Amino acid sequence: MKLKKPIKIILGVVVFLTLPTLLLFGFLYYKHHQDIPEGVQGKAADNLATKMLVALNYEAYQNTDYLEWTFKKRRHYKWEKTKSICEVFWKDYKIKLDLNDHSESKAYVHGFTIEGEMGEELIAKGQSYFKEDIFWLIAPFTVFDEGVTRQLVTLENNKKGLLVTYDNNASYLWHFDDSGKPKGFNMWDSKTPIDGLEASWNNWQVAETGVKLPTFHKVLFFGSEISHIKAD
Repeated sequence: MKLKKPIKIILGVVVFLTLPTLLLFGFLYYKHHQDIPEGVQGKAADNLATKMLVALNYEAYQNTDYLEWTFKKRRHYKWEKTKSICEVFWKDYKIKLDLNDHSESKAYVHGFTIEGEMGEELIAKGQSYFKEDIFWLIAPFTVFDEGVTRQLVTLENNKKGLLVTYDNNASYLWHFDDSGKPKGFNMWDSKTPIDGLEASWNNWQVAETGVKLPTFHKVLFFGSEISHIKAD
């Protein structure tokens, strides 16, 4: 049976659009895919993690009560760290997150309180944004959090990397410059389409409290800017 002309055209368009995408993904997968390395837990891994924290002035981070930043020019955050409260802004929405008691979180549109199912959905979205975006700002400072493991990995260039694994099984292999400051990591997590994909950590900024925070990340061809950083 012969296919009708409109169906042929539709199939041709589908192939035209999907085939290059599949070929590109295959190329990127072949080029960037890495198996997660094996490392060694213990004092050496902890010492490397500590060196990273010192290089970024972890003491200043601990003494920072307030952080404000914008992620990718899309979402803005005002985090009262010591109070575990964060205001999340995007489009016309404002979400006030209570990070200790989510039932106390509030959602607003144009200054009006939104309750019910829509309010719950907005609060859940704000929580998700906060969890995802804050990682790209403060991930180095979480390496000694409860449930996190650290392993020392010997890299191909005989330098040392730090494999950090969280209780959700997400793992990140940190790479460092000579001062111990991070310059990037490889990722193995549920949201990364290619295991071992590398993200840069660079353009470090010294905030008002002395803590060093990144202002740019690059993954493949895509950049993520962190701007309007304020600390108190």
